[in-house]
Amino acid sequence: MYRRRFLTAMGAATAAAALVPTLAHAVTPDGTFMVASRVLGGERRINVALPKGYAGSNRRFPVLYLLDGGVKDEDFPKITDFVAALIAEGKLAPMIVVGIEGVDRKHDLTHPATFADDLKLLPQSGGSAAYRRFLVDELRPWVKARYRTDGKSGLIGESLAGLFVVETFLREPQAFDAYLAASPSLWWDDQSLSRQAADLLKAGNFKGRRLYLSIGNEGTTMQEGVDRVVAALKAAPPKGLTWRYEPMPAQQHSTIYDPSAKAGLPWLFPPH
Repeated sequence: MYRRRFLTAMGAATAAAALVPTLAHAVTPDGTFMVASRVLGGERRINVALPKGYAGSNRRFPVLYLLDGGVKDEDFPKITDFVAALIAEGKLAPMIVVGIEGVDRKHDLTHPATFADDLKLLPQSGGSAAYRRFLVDELRPWVKARYRTDGKSGLIGESLAGLFVVETFLREPQAFDAYLAASPSLWWDDQSLSRQAADLLKAGNFKGRRLYLSIGNEGTTMQEGVDRVVAALKAAPPKGLTWRYEPMPAQQHSTIYDPSAKAGLPWLFPPH
C-alpha cells in the first residue's frame, strides 16, 4: 500500500533535495518576510523572487505561489532556478514567485480524514481549509499591496502539496487561475477527495481555470486517485476549464517534480 511507503519516500526526497545544485541567484531570495496570520494564529516565513528587470519597469506580473517554498530543505531555490531559466529561454512568461515556507505540512496540506489507518499515520492532519484561507484572504492581499501584480496567479505543489493543489482546484477553483499538481497524494483518507471529484467538478465554477496534473510510476492508491480525477474530467469536463494530464512512468515520486515543473509551467503561463 502506498501509505506504508509514504514516510520512507518523504525521507528519501528530503535527502535528495539536499543534493540538488542551485544557481546562486535563487539561493538568496529578493525578499524574505514574516507575514502575520490571524487565521493560522502566528507568522509564516515568505520568500519572494522577482523577475529580472522588475525594478526598472512599470510592468505588472503574474504570481506563482509555491507550497513548500522555504529556502533551506524546500523547493524555493529549485523552482526559482527553473522559472528564471525558462523565462530566459523565452518559454515562460516573466513572473513573481512567492514561496511559503512549510511549518507543519502534514497538518497544513491535508484535509480532515476519517479513515483510521491514515489518521494513525498523520494524527496531526486536517488543516487545509485554514491554510487555504491564509493563502487567499491574507497572503494574496499582502502580495498585491507590495508588488506590481497583473491579477493572474498560480498554485504549485508536489506530493502532499499536490494534494492541497488538487483540493483547492476542486473546492475553490476561482482561488487561483492556474494549478500544477505533481504526483498529488490522492491516496489520503482512502482517496476520499478523488471520490468526490465528479460532484465537485459539476458544482464549481471553472471558467478560465487551467490545470496541469502529472504522476510518476507510483502505482496502488496513488495512481487510483489520480485516475479517478482524470476520469471525472474526461466524463464531464467543466465549461471553461483547460486541463492537461501528463503521466511520467519513467519518473519516481522523488524525481517527478522537476520534469513536471519544467513542462507544466510554460503550458500554464506561456510567454506573451
